Amino acid sequence: MIVLAAGLAGAALGARRAKLRGGGRADMAQYAAAHAIAVALLGLFATIAVDTLF
Repeated sequence: MIVLAAGLAGAALGARRAKLRGGGRADMAQYAAAHAIAVALLGLFATIAVDTLF
């Protein structure tokens, strides 16, 4: 569950960052995808850490 929430939050963050930098739709999509992957990976590590601790 953490992975999905982190991925969506990362996509929103990436799209917003691209828009603030004046990017077009393709730039927003690329930034959203890259940020979603990176933040979802961090969410995966968080999920693994929570699962092993509890």
